[in-house]
Amino acid sequence: MSVLLTKTYDFSPAGSLSAGDALELCARFRNEPHLFCLDSSRFDQGQGRYSFVGFDPFEVFEASGKDTLSSLKKCYAQYSQPNQQTLTPFAGGIVGYLGYDYGLYQEKISSHATDDLKLPDAVWGFYDRVLTIDHHTRKLHVTSSGWPEKNKAAREKRAAARLEDLERALARPFAKKGTQYLIPNELSIVSPFKGPGDFASNFTRDEYLATVRKVLDHIAAGDIYQLNLSQKFTYDTAGESVDLLEIYRFLRQLSPVSFGGYFDAGALKLISNSPEMFLRLRDGKIQTRPMKGTRPRGSEIIEDRRLRNEIEQSAKDKAELLMITDLERNDLGKVCDYGSVRVQQMRAIEEYKYVFQATSSVEGTLRADKDCFDLIEACFPGGSITGCPKIRAMEIIEELEPARRGPYTGSMGYIDFSGNMDLNILIRTLVHCGEKIHFQVGGGIVADSTPEGEYEETLVKARALRECLEAQKTYV
Repeated sequence: MSVLLTKTYDFSPAGSLSAGDALELCARFRNEPHLFCLDSSRFDQGQGRYSFVGFDPFEVFEASGKDTLSSLKKCYAQYSQPNQQTLTPFAGGIVGYLGYDYGLYQEKISSHATDDLKLPDAVWGFYDRVLTIDHHTRKLHVTSSGWPEKNKAAREKRAAARLEDLERALARPFAKKGTQYLIPNELSIVSPFKGPGDFASNFTRDEYLATVRKVLDHIAAGDIYQLNLSQKFTYDTAGESVDLLEIYRFLRQLSPVSFGGYFDAGALKLISNSPEMFLRLRDGKIQTRPMKGTRPRGSEIIEDRRLRNEIEQSAKDKAELLMITDLERNDLGKVCDYGSVRVQQMRAIEEYKYVFQATSSVEGTLRADKDCFDLIEACFPGGSITGCPKIRAMEIIEELEPARRGPYTGSMGYIDFSGNMDLNILIRTLVHCGEKIHFQVGGGIVADSTPEGEYEETLVKARALRECLEAQKTYV
């Protein structure tokens, strides 16, 4: 019993929706409950063609512990509609996050790190309405499905009423765009430790270097081949006016990506500037795109070319990505048709505003007896942010990192009611809860890593996030 009403708008130059900007829509609905924006600010047709906005879910799922994913699947099954035909990749379904720490329960790994934030392992909203921006065709598709009504007539009535509400809201003139921040031409890597009330890390520099040496000892002993070690920064916002959507606006100005997003999960808000896809499933076809290897961009053309050549030729980075790509192949093999898993692209260098990233792409075909939740279980958490072999790497991470990761290196995205999904890896992500904003950065350690080099890599990755928060302090 399918009900799906759709209204399509053009982004004409003279129209109120001329910019086609997801954050314009978010600003309009900023006071609505559980607002989300799954945002492609790079506007890449292959990976970032669409942005999605929604709010006011008809149900909110929140859970922690070993039954989190199975409970979500059971709740989702009430609204499942296989093979529903839609104009857009996501016309309704669930949006939310699954935190890294769920993986500890899934793999039966003992927890040693402090649970300092005490956040749910998962929060997902069930959305019957979605606004989809197609950056390629410059159209806005507004869809309404009528859930959670089960009777067809009742669903049609609800779908029509909810669509009309959105049409009235969109007919109003758009407000003036948010602050256009002054972005420095060059961002320097400076010490993140500035004093009370500013940025603080759960590692000192010396502690991080010593911990990297412990990881190298594990590698030398043959326990692991690679491990992702991270440090968490905390920014105290007490007494400050914090506009999270403006922070997100500035972050995407600083560094446009294809898998960013904003999610109001109630007690916490996520602002993600992730460049990394975790899992995409569409009509049984799977793609994952692990990232391993980072270099900063150069301030001059010659330096930029040198740094790109450095990451292209780096034996360490090549080995790192090769190991994780092989791990992802093995994970997909658990739920894919025999012989369907293949490496579509072994190593591509992607250019972002402040970093170069090395990425591979692995594809497969989901077995007929498996679904999207089986796929998540087989692959979660992503190998690029754990290490290899995955379970032993996760055990060591739990021993060495001072605090549990929470949402960081988990995943955020959507699952539609037909079972298709698109999930990112929650890296380069701000977590706002209470009066603090937290973000975490890490890097993959292999046998020829140096402690100093690994520490500097975390600062490179933290650069845009740090500048974003410093800017909000200055301009808000």
